[in-house]
Amino acid sequence: MTFAQTYKKHLVTGASIWGACLFIFALAYILALMPLKNSQERADKLITEKKETYESALKASQEKEKSKQFEQIEMLQNNVGDFAIDYDNSANLTFDISQMANDKNVTMFNIKGNDNNRISAIPNCSYINESHLNIDFDAEFNQFATFLNDLERHRPVLFIDTFSISRSGQENAGYQVKLDVAVFVIKSKDEKNTGKS
Repeated sequence: MTFAQTYKKHLVTGASIWGACLFIFALAYILALMPLKNSQERADKLITEKKETYESALKASQEKEKSKQFEQIEMLQNNVGDFAIDYDNSANLTFDISQMANDKNVTMFNIKGNDNNRISAIPNCSYINESHLNIDFDAEFNQFATFLNDLERHRPVLFIDTFSISRSGQENAGYQVKLDVAVFVIKSKDEKNTGKS
């Protein structure tokens, strides 16, 4: 055999082996790797969809929670009127208490702000002050008890800090009563803004 024939024979054999290998690699790619690639693409797509669903659910949950918290805040702000009087309406409180006393027919009724400081700050409280009222009147015991009951049921809440009851010096006048009544007053906007107490 000549060199050219030997070279041609080796060239044909090498080309055949390379062709067979290329065919096997193509077949392996088509049969094994292509479905794997498609499977990976489907998995990536599914993961993306699940991630979007999760983020959407999380966002909806946060919005729902935020909405729920706003509703609770609004409800609490509406209920604050049961426990504290608005600064602008604090002057009407004495009128309300006087009206209750008039309804109970107590005599010698007198109401005034505390001599020392009508409205005082509550330590570490940014939104509420405390106001004290001194109330004096004469009444029979049942009148006193029903008037006291009305005060304690009043909205906003009135706190009876101290009271004293003694026999009246006047005949048939019943008892002389002195009350120290505390009430919470929501600070004015100026006090909240300037941080005054």
